[in-house]
Amino acid sequence: MTSSRPIGFWLKLVDRLIDEQFAATLDEHGVTRRQWQLLSVLTHKPATIDELDAAAAPSTDPAESSADHLAELVDSGWVAVTRGEYELLDRGRSAFERLADVVATQRTLSTEGLTQEQYDDALAALERMARNLGFSD
Repeated sequence: MTSSRPIGFWLKLVDRLIDEQFAATLDEHGVTRRQWQLLSVLTHKPATIDELDAAAAPSTDPAESSADHLAELVDSGWVAVTRGEYELLDRGRSAFERLADVVATQRTLSTEGLTQEQYDDALAALERMARNLGFSD
C-alpha cells in the first residue's frame, strides 16, 4: 500500500491522535497528563519539585511547573510532601496501577493489526530519520 501523503502528514496525525486519546483516557479518570507523568516518576522514589519538573520536561511546556498538578494530588491523598520531597502514598500507588492498566489497553489498541516486527521496524525507521536530522541522546 502506497500513500499519496508525505510522512510528515502521518507523523503529525498519529502524534495528535495519540495525544488526544491519551488525554481523553486520563481525563475520564480525573487525571491530567502531567499528573500521570508525576505519578509515574514518583512510583520509583520520592522527588523534589525540580526533579519532577526535569523528568516531565521532554514532553511538557517548559514554562509550566509541576506544583499546580501536585497540589491536586496532595489534596486527593495520593501524594504527600515532606521537607520539599514529594512521595507517592498507598492510595496514589493503587490509583496509578489502575490507570496503568487503562493506559496499557489504550496503547495496545493503537498498535492493533501490527505485528511486533512491524512495530519494531516502524520505531527503527523513525529513530533513524531522527538521527539523520541531528537527534542524539
